[in-house]
Amino acid sequence: MSRSYKKTPVTGNTSADSDKIGKKIWHKQFRHKTKQILKSTHNDVDLLEDMTIPNEKEIGYGPWHWPKDGKRYLGEWIKNNIERIRQVMGK
Repeated sequence: MSRSYKKTPVTGNTSADSDKIGKKIWHKQFRHKTKQILKSTHNDVDLLEDMTIPNEKEIGYGPWHWPKDGKRYLGEWIKNNIERIRQVMGK
């Protein structure tokens, strides 16, 4: 696909390539916290029913700490700056 191009102009807010590292850290911490909760019940069904799964804020490392920091749509920006883009790309 040598002539393919990105059809939807969406990009990350920073220069990071992906959120893979952040997701890996978050899921590791989530699993650890969940295991701690399960071990603290000592297989007591009554205690287990009262427990809740930890949320993002309880983990402390959520999507706002990940490298890419979200995405944004560049459609309007491209429309407004198409001439400048063509000059830079030499078309």
